[in-house]
Amino acid sequence: MSADSLSPSADALAEPAAPAADGLPEVVDTVAVAKLYGSPLFELPQDLYIPPDALEVFLEAFEGPLDLLLYLIRKQNFNILDIPLADVTRQYLSYVEQIRSRNLELAAEYLLMAAMLIEIKSRMLLPPKKTEEGQEPEDPRAELVRRLLEYEQMKLAAAKLDQLPLLGRDFLRAQVYIEQALKPRFPDVSLDELREAWLEILKRAKLTQHHKITREELSVREHMSLVLRTLQGRRFVEFHDLFDPRRGPQVLVVTFIAMLELARERLIEVTQAEAYAPIYVRLSYQPA
Repeated sequence: MSADSLSPSADALAEPAAPAADGLPEVVDTVAVAKLYGSPLFELPQDLYIPPDALEVFLEAFEGPLDLLLYLIRKQNFNILDIPLADVTRQYLSYVEQIRSRNLELAAEYLLMAAMLIEIKSRMLLPPKKTEEGQEPEDPRAELVRRLLEYEQMKLAAAKLDQLPLLGRDFLRAQVYIEQALKPRFPDVSLDELREAWLEILKRAKLTQHHKITREELSVREHMSLVLRTLQGRRFVEFHDLFDPRRGPQVLVVTFIAMLELARERLIEVTQAEAYAPIYVRLSYQPA
């Protein structure tokens, strides 16, 4: 693309752009260098002073020395079980030097890890010493590898937790019960439904009935005295007048047995003029 194509045409410079509703031109020929309170700024003020450390750009943000070390290893596809400490330490120290010039307190923790890397590298340069059992000594990088693997595992778990929905994890949805009406509204019930419900109750009541049986002791001798007392002073008494149906069938049976016992002992006489005639009972010792 030629320089002529980038330069504005004479017609564009000659004719001003139509003002917009907010007072700014809709089309401008130059690119805005900044935005001030929402309005584009096409030229920097002549008396504007910008301190050297006013703007800082951090391309990578790390949460600690292990995070930086793991980033350098994964970025260059190094085998975490066989870390090339020389290259990793060189890159690590270059980053630490950058943050040390800006924030010495933040760089202290990173400097401690740098010292550990240098110590591990120095131990690897020395000839290994065998243990008392004759086994090979442990790799000086083993402890660092273990810490890096544990940190990476925790970092991946934290990333999975961060992908969970916020609802139910960080906050809960508020639920408020608002009573719409003060008077409860009962359902409508028809007469047929009430009748069926009543019949069902009666059916269940019949299945759960209880019968109480009581035992009543009746004396035959006592009823024999009652019969004699009834016949006392009377010439004849009809047979059915000696029985009281209101007292139940048990009393009737005992009274009949008492009359048979009195007739056997000849204390009373039972007479009948002819068949199907009334039966009379009287005392034996009374004159006929």
